[in-house]
Amino acid sequence: MPIVPTRLHYLLQQYAADSCTREELKELFGVIGEAEGNPELEGSLRTMWLELTGSSIMPGIDKERVYSNIISDPAFAVTPTRRLWVRRIAAASIFILVAGAGLRMYLAHRVPERTAKSVAVYKGDAIPGGNKAVLTLTDGSTVLLDSLHNGAIKQQGSTRLTKQDSGQLVYSVLSAGGNHVSGAGDRALSIQYNKIATPRGGQYRVILPDGTKVWLNASSSLRFPTAFVGDRRQVDLTGEAYFEVVGDPARPFTVNIGGGQAIQVLGTSFDINAYNDESAIRATLLEGSIRLSKEGAQAVLKPGQQAFSDRSGGPIRVVPGADTEAAIAWKNGYFQFDGDGLEAVMRQLSRWYDVEVKYEGPIPERQFAGQMPRGVNLSEVLRILEESNVHFRIEGKQLVATP
Repeated sequence: MPIVPTRLHYLLQQYAADSCTREELKELFGVIGEAEGNPELEGSLRTMWLELTGSSIMPGIDKERVYSNIISDPAFAVTPTRRLWVRRIAAASIFILVAGAGLRMYLAHRVPERTAKSVAVYKGDAIPGGNKAVLTLTDGSTVLLDSLHNGAIKQQGSTRLTKQDSGQLVYSVLSAGGNHVSGAGDRALSIQYNKIATPRGGQYRVILPDGTKVWLNASSSLRFPTAFVGDRRQVDLTGEAYFEVVGDPARPFTVNIGGGQAIQVLGTSFDINAYNDESAIRATLLEGSIRLSKEGAQAVLKPGQQAFSDRSGGPIRVVPGADTEAAIAWKNGYFQFDGDGLEAVMRQLSRWYDVEVKYEGPIPERQFAGQMPRGVNLSEVLRILEESNVHFRIEGKQLVATP
């Protein structure tokens, strides 16, 4: 039964004031769980929360206490979807700033009153990124995907390209009669390549001819054949992407990431961060098994592990018990930091908000940990970061940071 808007408004009001009873928390998180896949309900939640608090950041309720109380109650049926939403919303309730040896926690609805002099003021702003990408076809022509209407784009040999929604491109291999073929393609096909590239401030999804799903982060590109021919499936990646590879033991899936390095896959879910401005390539495995190869050395990952390959050389390092949620936070619409320095944080903001970062004076030694939505304007992120005594100003397409 649909919840009455006035009741939803009351629950959010109670939540903002940290005054929800146990039953009210169950009711509210039940609605949040139902909002996934329901744009109208999700939009109502966001609008009401913004009207109540003036912020898109969730309130500061102890995330572990809330999560544990709700899922431990046998009277509350927790489906996998609802469990995920409870965890996400609870996790988004706080943003922690670590400055030097001190730890300070700021709750979104409990920010201390500040004088006009201490409140960050920005002459400019930058909106968050969105679904933007350029597709380069076999003949060299380009297609701006974000400006196209949904529907078929082009047929290349036996492969049809279709834009299904505002952020997804699908490759379908067809039979001679024009019907979809389940599988990777005909061995007799000549290999043709396409390339999809996201700009800074862009992201996109693509379903490859074999059904493999790829999410591209900002400032990334993927080169791939329009039909996988023979006994291998190979793609080339720059930047960052999350893969859900369709299993096919007879034809391994390989992601080439430059510098003689590659990720070899049979069927799995994993994230690769291979930005050129990062000091190391990072591979994080969620499900299945992958093998990272580098100059003759190899490392096989198990679910929950993360591998680092330093660009400056050295062996591959494998970290067990990695924070997989943090690795794919960008895919789920969040920034998530785990003791990251200012430069690492600024690189993420630069890619997503399409700004150049400039430092005036020495780069402040600060560490940041916590989670924030990627759907807010840059100024809202900066206001929270400034609580760590780093100051910013926005000058056109430039973000200036000062101690």
